[in-house]
Amino acid sequence: MQPPIFTLVVVSTADGFIAQHPGHAPSDWASPEEQAVFLREVDAADWGILGRGTHEAADKPHRRRIVFSSAATVPDWRRDRQVWIDPAGFGPVDLAPLVSGVYPLRHGLVLGGTAVHDWFHRHRALSSILLTVEPVTFGAGLPIFSGLGAGDPVVALSRMGYAVTQTRSLNDRGTRLVTLAPAQAFVATG
Repeated sequence: MQPPIFTLVVVSTADGFIAQHPGHAPSDWASPEEQAVFLREVDAADWGILGRGTHEAADKPHRRRIVFSSAATVPDWRRDRQVWIDPAGFGPVDLAPLVSGVYPLRHGLVLGGTAVHDWFHRHRALSSILLTVEPVTFGAGLPIFSGLGAGDPVVALSRMGYAVTQTRSLNDRGTRLVTLAPAQAFVATG
């Protein structure tokens, strides 16, 4: 059995923020074109992986989800398609066996927030990043990864070991979809 691939799908401001504050939904500020990309990716993935706050901000009972929560002392199937886990007790290779009885995990979509992004980056488990950069700025807020301040998100991700593989315009207002992948020296671990 092939290990699953994990794709981070994230929208950012031009100055590198995913929200002004917890609970600030991208649908409040992102373009319709970004939202279409996001929904297409969600529909194509086997499972979404997200933190408790992101899950509660956009609860979708019909979606297959792995919800990261430090309060879940053991895997807790709160719905038939949604399991809550404490990520401290798991690695990326543990996720597929955990959910295999419900639906195979071949392609997982990392949906946020920052702590979930950090977990996958720390484990070097991201196969790709689909980053939509909107032509807006917040000046401050929640970064894509912990420790990132205001600045061009593509430059920041490049410094973290990801390389741009494709860029395309999503609209005439300046929204860009940037695909990144781990650079050659970036070795995956479990």
